[in-house]
Amino acid sequence: MRHLLSVADLGAAGIAELLEVSDSFVEVSERAIPKVPALRGKTVVSLFYEDSTRTRLSFETAARRLSADVMNFSVSGSSVAKGESLRDTVQTIDAMGVDAVIVRHSSAGVPWQVANWVGCSVVNAGDGWHEHPTQALLDCYTVRRARGSLEGLRVAIVGDVKHSRVARSNVLAFSTMGAEVTLVAPPTLLPPSLEGWPVVAVSHDIDDVLPKADVVYLLRLQAERQSEALLPSLREYTACYGLTRRRADLLADGALVMHPGPMNRGVEIAAEVADLPLSVITRQVANGVAVRMAVLFLLLGSAPAA
Repeated sequence: MRHLLSVADLGAAGIAELLEVSDSFVEVSERAIPKVPALRGKTVVSLFYEDSTRTRLSFETAARRLSADVMNFSVSGSSVAKGESLRDTVQTIDAMGVDAVIVRHSSAGVPWQVANWVGCSVVNAGDGWHEHPTQALLDCYTVRRARGSLEGLRVAIVGDVKHSRVARSNVLAFSTMGAEVTLVAPPTLLPPSLEGWPVVAVSHDIDDVLPKADVVYLLRLQAERQSEALLPSLREYTACYGLTRRRADLLADGALVMHPGPMNRGVEIAAEVADLPLSVITRQVANGVAVRMAVLFLLLGSAPAA
């Protein structure tokens, strides 16, 4: 594997291998000194053209725990602010002899373009509404660690599917690993066409879906989209689709509640529900570091973790 641009690049066998490798990096992360020399001498660059906190920090933590050198690229204060093109920027960075660039951009497809322009490895850290493969991998890992396997699990993905790169990657990853995915959303927050989406059902009634779900995956309601008048109000969205405490009581024993963050407490998820034992949201964040260590190790590493 030279790049990680899409979950589709991996297939079921590739995802399974990556999840198995992640196990060893969870163990590393739990050590008193969570660091191994696996990527000593390698250089990883964070190339984020879009704001991010958890994804950027997660990748940088992962790279440092593997002993890689980490460089940060900030659009503000860079040559981009002077008008430099994306291609010139990435080729300049590549010419410095880096080993991998972690790319986030608001436009779909940019990581694929970057991969065509550089000689180093490229990891897609989120491109527009399109994909977020490492989020999907850490979500698969979190479910597998909690339930043993994704095979046959019923997963409900709830909320703003239309604008969500997380939803696209997770539908593909969960279904590839044998889960049955149902989308739950108002019609205005679904894509115009679901052709090619490997889902078993679409519902507009969350109360009907929750009792049958093994995993409820809540998507962030993107307030910046409200200017498109896709919803009458946030209050109505919460009333119809929010995971309130009453709705959480509909879930079966052992069901998991997940969210990619950042959460809008009181909108897509009630504040008290986010802190219940069935919520694995902080475990997603912790597992994200180990899974991204596995991604970087499989892309760049040649020696086993020690």
